[in-house]
Amino acid sequence: MVADQKGKSDISLAGTFASSAFAACFAEICTIPLDTAKVRLQLQKKAVAGDAASLPKYRGMLGTVGTIAREEGFAALWKGVIPGLHRQCLFGGLRIGMYEPVKNFYVGKDHVGEVPLTKKILAALTTGALGITVANPTDLVKVRLQAEGRLPPGVPRRYSGALNAYSTIARQEGVTALWTGLGPNIARNAIINAAELASYDQIKQSILKIPGFSDNVVTHLLSGLGAGFFAVCIGSPVDVVKSRMMGDSTYKSTLDCFVKTLKNDNWKSIFSTSSPSPEVLAETFLAVVRLRNLSKTLSLLELKT
Repeated sequence: MVADQKGKSDISLAGTFASSAFAACFAEICTIPLDTAKVRLQLQKKAVAGDAASLPKYRGMLGTVGTIAREEGFAALWKGVIPGLHRQCLFGGLRIGMYEPVKNFYVGKDHVGEVPLTKKILAALTTGALGITVANPTDLVKVRLQAEGRLPPGVPRRYSGALNAYSTIARQEGVTALWTGLGPNIARNAIINAAELASYDQIKQSILKIPGFSDNVVTHLLSGLGAGFFAVCIGSPVDVVKSRMMGDSTYKSTLDCFVKTLKNDNWKSIFSTSSPSPEVLAETFLAVVRLRNLSKTLSLLELKT
């Protein structure tokens, strides 16, 4: 997912940003059905005891995917893909593309040897926070579109598409409303980015010390899956709060959303992303492999020019 330290000058910053954004978009297209299922599960409220009508509509990742496809059509699983691609172009490009330059800035230009884990975590926290601050409107629109399928039959949809959603939110709720949920979103993406990129970097570094392993797709696969696992375990609670704040405007603040979620839905609800965790794992792996290939291609093209 990130360039090797010894080859950090082989590709320009613009090339790294472009390959990172493209890799993230590729992963987004492949995994958005699971992401849609994740959002629906996160927004689902706890059933009222004894009320059959309030029983959970969605149960588990595969069950949620099946319910959405059956009731709304297969295409509904790709709701939010347009703002999702907008998000990945900005967030994916910034969080991955800026990781190496920021990491090098923190260790200093005269640093020799392996980069300390603390510096890797700090660099990933920085790029994750910066990237999502810029991309928050795209995340908001993506969640709103993915949540539209929860509306009862006959109720008019609020948005006709991604561009209409941007303009409608800005017109009806104010431009600043596009940054609704920014607090938990920064926390979520900074934490997940740190867990993902720093652990990926560290796991790959450790694997390469094992005899018989080299810098190939197997090493990147193992590193990517390990990074995705850490990201899921660490980021789930803030991810739930982020999705609920973006999908439901009744929450007053991040703390209000967290407290009400615990009070009304119990503590297990903050880990409701645990079922669709393959979405993060798959996205991590796909981005790793795609970015590695793109980086090599761009590096060769830049050497020829």
